Amino acid sequence: MRVLLISLLVGTPAHAWEATVGEICTLAHDTDDAGIFLTYDPAQPLYTLTVTRKTDTWTLTPWFAMRFSGRDPIEIATPRHVLSPDTYSLGVSDAGFGNVLDGLEYNDMAYAFTQDRITEFPLNGAAPEVRKFRDCAGGQLS
Repeated sequence: MRVLLISLLVGTPAHAWEATVGEICTLAHDTDDAGIFLTYDPAQPLYTLTVTRKTDTWTLTPWFAMRFSGRDPIEIATPRHVLSPDTYSLGVSDAGFGNVLDGLEYNDMAYAFTQDRITEFPLNGAAPEVRKFRDCAGGQLS
């Protein structure tokens, strides 16, 4: 029994926020239901955000939005999102992601949603990783 419990704990993926620094900076987080992945390419300069659902697909809708709840609530929306060919991933790109980064850093929960789908991301532990993501290009991230 003890070996089974240890193997289950060791075999369970961590659901921590993680920033990586390189030529392209990344910020990623996975839950049991979905993953969120941001990139910043200073050569472009361009930010991308991808939300991938694990069990249910996105549908084609006129807009995509994110709501951040907590001490500094923010809601943003765009009609400029795209779906992956398999429709499990929804992506957005832009030259600035300041509101997204503020939402991730200063709040407790993030909701990525369209008219008929919603995906939730707890923001526990996100703030230090968001700061790494912001700083990874010499503090040039907005």
